Amino acid sequence: MLYHLFDFADVVYDIPGTGVFRYISFRAGMSALLSLIITITFGHHIINWIRRKQIGESIRDLGLEGQKAKKGTPTMGGIMLIAAIVIPTLLFANIYNVYVILLLITTVWLGTIGFIDDYIKVFKKNKEGLAGKFKIVGQIGIGIIVGATLFFHEDVVVREFQTPVSIEEGVVETPAFKDIKTAKTTIPFVKGNELNYENIFGFLGEEFTPYLYIIFVIIIIVACSNAANITDGIDGLAAGTSAIIGLAIAIFAYISGNAIFSSYLNVMFIPNAGEMVIFCAAFVGACVGFLWYNAYPAQVFMGDTGSLMLGGVIAVLSLTLRKELLIPMLCGIFVIENVSVILQVSYFKYTRKRFGEGRRIFLMSPLHHHYQMKGIPEAKIVTRFWIVGILLAIMTLATLKLR
Repeated sequence: MLYHLFDFADVVYDIPGTGVFRYISFRAGMSALLSLIITITFGHHIINWIRRKQIGESIRDLGLEGQKAKKGTPTMGGIMLIAAIVIPTLLFANIYNVYVILLLITTVWLGTIGFIDDYIKVFKKNKEGLAGKFKIVGQIGIGIIVGATLFFHEDVVVREFQTPVSIEEGVVETPAFKDIKTAKTTIPFVKGNELNYENIFGFLGEEFTPYLYIIFVIIIIVACSNAANITDGIDGLAAGTSAIIGLAIAIFAYISGNAIFSSYLNVMFIPNAGEMVIFCAAFVGACVGFLWYNAYPAQVFMGDTGSLMLGGVIAVLSLTLRKELLIPMLCGIFVIENVSVILQVSYFKYTRKRFGEGRRIFLMSPLHHHYQMKGIPEAKIVTRFWIVGILLAIMTLATLKLR
């Protein structure tokens, strides 16, 4: 909103200083700053309100060290995250941008699903929360909206330049270009790294391509959202990991939305994608600010209100930037946490059927609980996971040049 207000003031009244709002870097910085202010300054008020409402976490006794001390810790702190993402984005981003609208819808949509789940757990005293089938239906719903928008919306295009963009004597030379409506994506570490889904899904007929693409989008969103939910098991792990991922995606968004940088690095140029940097800045600021209260020992938990939203937003950001094939690397922490649960459950069922008793690969799953059972302090586990997350983010950014 401020973006449109100051843009109007600059164009119509030529007020000095208002033109700075045209710069993505300035608006991203302001977005991150406001996001931090919202979480850190108003966070304790939100926590006190949650505590007065007796919205405390019900802890299952898993026999982990320090687990009982967490009983009664306020949950549903994901409300802080949603507010710290939505408010700065509305103020500093172009709210008519299709990508920004899609990301805001995703944030509120998945946050609402998580809120309902937490509400049932806390106020209805039902430890199971919202039934899994209803969660999946909600995730499928946002997947259909995202997939259909990315495939059909006229503003979702890829721009191809006839000759490379160049700068000579301080003047940007923009050659002729054409905008293409296509379902392309990026293949990491491959020269000429563009893949067209229409070529993959087209073998069944062109009429089926949109439906197959939407199903593909749904799978990614459901997988990422639930993987982030599983990762949110110890203090600061999900929020810190999401901040690292969000920062890497912000870099991709800035490059993909900039004609000069995308041409130089020979990556797909996506018109208007630069506006997602403002959203990413708010996303990172919200996660970092939330750590002020969520770092060990946590004063508040994000609950499903936050964790389902974080994973889903990361998935949508990756899809809009045509970087979804990088998710296994960039979101490696989420992936390995999710895989550890799948392996543990599958192996347990297999061995119980074959040998009459269930056996385990890990002492406990998800993987962070395995290390807790080995006696490693919670704070050290989280820090090491963050370090691995940073390494994975660096490897992901390296795909810009390594092909």
